Amino acid sequence: MAEEEDGQAKEFKLLGILDVQRTPCARDAILHGAGGSVAAGVLYFLATSRVKRSFDVGFAGFFLTTLGSWFYCRIHHAKLRVQQRLIQEGIKNKVMYEGTALDPTKNPKSEAPSGPS
Repeated sequence: MAEEEDGQAKEFKLLGILDVQRTPCARDAILHGAGGSVAAGVLYFLATSRVKRSFDVGFAGFFLTTLGSWFYCRIHHAKLRVQQRLIQEGIKNKVMYEGTALDPTKNPKSEAPSGPS
C-alpha cells in the first residue's frame, strides 16, 4: 500500500492532463519554454520598459518555444523509432537467413570458364 502511494506521489500532471514524467519530450519542451519566456520577456522589457506588454511577450515566448521544442523532439523520436525498426528487421533477417542460399551477404561465385579455351 505504501508503494502505491509513493508511485502516485511521483506523478506530476501539468494542468491535470499531461503526465510530464511519462510523456516523451514533455519535460524538455516545458523547460525550453520556460527559458524562452524569460528571455523574451526580459529582452522586451529592457527594450521598451513596458511591464504588461513584456508579460504578454513572455507568455507568447513560452507558448511558441514549448510548441517548437515539442514538435522538433517528437519528429526526432519518430525518425529514431523508424530507424530502430529497420535495424531490428535487418538483424532478424540476418539471423533467419544466415547460412542459407538466401543469405544476402553471401556473394555468388562468378562463373569462370571450366577449362582453357
